[in-house]
Amino acid sequence: MATSLSERPHASTAPAGDRDWARVAYLLHVSRGMDELEEKRLVPEKKVLYQFSARGHDLAQILLGLGLTDPHDGACGYYRSRPLLLSLGVPFEDALGSSMARAGGYSDGRDIGVVFNYPNPNGPSALPMCGGVGTQYTPTAGWAQAITYRHQVLGDDSYARAIAVVLGGDASVATNGFWSALTIATTQQLPVLFFIEDNGYGISVPGTFQTPGADIASNLASFANLHVLNGDGTEPAEALRLIDEALAHVRERRGPCLLRLRVPRLQGHSFQDTQTYKSPDVVAAEWTRDPLPKLKTFLVPSRLSVEQWDAAVQRAAADVEAARAAAEARPVSDPAEVTRFVFSEDEPQQKGGLRGEGLALPPGSDVPKPEGSRLNMVTAVRRVLDHELAVNPRMLVFGEDIGPKGGVHAVTLGLQDKHGSARVFDTSLSEEGIVGRAVGMALAGLLPVPEIQFRKYADPAVEQINDCGTLRWRTHNRFAAPMVLRMPVGYLKSGDPWHSQTNEVQFVHSPGWKVAVPSNAEDAVGLLRAALRGDDPVMFLEHRAMLDAPWARRPYPGDDYVLPFGRAKITMPGNDLTIVAWGAMVERAEQAAQLIKAANGRAVEVIDLRTLMPWDRETVLASVRRTRRCLVVHEDLRTAGFGAEVVATVADEAFLFLDAPVARLTMPDIPSPHNAVLVDAVVPSVARIRAKADEMLEF
Repeated sequence: MATSLSERPHASTAPAGDRDWARVAYLLHVSRGMDELEEKRLVPEKKVLYQFSARGHDLAQILLGLGLTDPHDGACGYYRSRPLLLSLGVPFEDALGSSMARAGGYSDGRDIGVVFNYPNPNGPSALPMCGGVGTQYTPTAGWAQAITYRHQVLGDDSYARAIAVVLGGDASVATNGFWSALTIATTQQLPVLFFIEDNGYGISVPGTFQTPGADIASNLASFANLHVLNGDGTEPAEALRLIDEALAHVRERRGPCLLRLRVPRLQGHSFQDTQTYKSPDVVAAEWTRDPLPKLKTFLVPSRLSVEQWDAAVQRAAADVEAARAAAEARPVSDPAEVTRFVFSEDEPQQKGGLRGEGLALPPGSDVPKPEGSRLNMVTAVRRVLDHELAVNPRMLVFGEDIGPKGGVHAVTLGLQDKHGSARVFDTSLSEEGIVGRAVGMALAGLLPVPEIQFRKYADPAVEQINDCGTLRWRTHNRFAAPMVLRMPVGYLKSGDPWHSQTNEVQFVHSPGWKVAVPSNAEDAVGLLRAALRGDDPVMFLEHRAMLDAPWARRPYPGDDYVLPFGRAKITMPGNDLTIVAWGAMVERAEQAAQLIKAANGRAVEVIDLRTLMPWDRETVLASVRRTRRCLVVHEDLRTAGFGAEVVATVADEAFLFLDAPVARLTMPDIPSPHNAVLVDAVVPSVARIRAKADEMLEF
């Protein structure tokens, strides 16, 4: 079997400012051996489909990885970061087996093998990376903020010197994620090391198209609160000196640091890239900067003997071949298991959320115990956040304007005064930064509750939202990032294309997210508490028209009330027609049903779905089989709205019970207009719902 580095002591016995050079030489040859094995054998044999050589980047990454010795350190890499993984102790057979999409490893064959993660049991972890360029930055900033929180607020001194490290190529510094994370780290003085490996190209695009002058370190030299270092990542002594200076700066809590190291990319961007965009002279010049011969010159004979060097080479070759054999012996994972771990199951994740650390909040009760006068939804949501902040010290609430202002809808008003600015805080204006940092916080064992001001404003965060949802599944339950992402949706008196969007179906179609759309204060309390005490990412959508609507007011159902997801409510019973709705449309559906009852005595059953992922198919189907008619009403656009899913399910599973075609009443396929008269004309009204229901009842 291949030697597992995780079985060896992680901390080097080398003095400060040095490394165990025999180990450096060994790991560098292991990395080169894996690259060569894949390029010459496994890719041509179609056993590896995605291959990214780390040649040229490898020495600097190994020096970095061997300098990460705190068990709470977290490093997030990118697709060329395998040398870092090897230095952190990932088993060699996992590294190769994951590239071959075999069972086990990083993802159990679910994700491409260059998308790494490693919940290291013996030292620093490799945070789960994503396939998108630049997506690694803001989650790493979140991990760093969690380090600070756990040390300063929770009083855990074991986090006093822990740091977060994020690796990226020179092209990634042009992304939104990089600049958002840089803003977060520098304004909050977080322990983050930005480790930029500059090989001069983003696939084929020269660095001059990514950064003016092709030198991000020079451009950031005067960036406030940022220590900037710049040098050659192929020269062992220089690279080590700069890496150790950067690590010491961040560990000693002197602020974040950006280290740019110039390295050559000695192969194409990927195996398929023939580098025809580089001249022969450029390629030849890059090979003169190969760090492998430079390392040998640096070590032999002053630090290692020829025999020690040769032994490292031979041992690396043998271990890579043994790892290949072990990896090829692994089976393909069971296809019957591929649908597991989209959501939390009985088996807890290894890292992430409270459950990843063996913690759990009380499950609560699904029986409401009404108390006091009726509350509006704003007050109800605020009361739940207040109570859960009090009982869960790992919970944090944050977003734009949610601190002293209390949010644009006043939902968080007063929470910062009561719980402190470390737990309830404003953020910079970056939705990618808000959600991305929440991912990192969740991975580090906190419960983040971020807020996006309006549904449309979530668009810059869509990549982080999608990556968060798939995180548990694509790491095969090694990591999870439970959070509750709150955002207002829908119209309020008037509308517009920017503040009045619903588009909840986009989140339903993002695997791994649960989606709640409460219509009233009681349901908001139960669903929000269920989300805050659960173990999955939850999209909690608060309809603006219902936040202070008299109809939506309910008595507070108690601090113990938890409403399970996927449980619809029949708000008005009936036997002649089923209306399915959610959010603001429930009130209108009820009003239409009351008018129909008063006019002709026909009894319309109204179902409030309450959650869209999961949604209560059984309650809807049982109702339709009894009433034999079904109308779905929602505020979102008609084409591909969630109503289409309900209609399709009814057609598939209750078709023979229908006495009329199943129907939808929705907004037309247009953005929300601004003028109140125009809004009333396009959003399903009580009159339009009644007219459609009457038509179906007469069919």
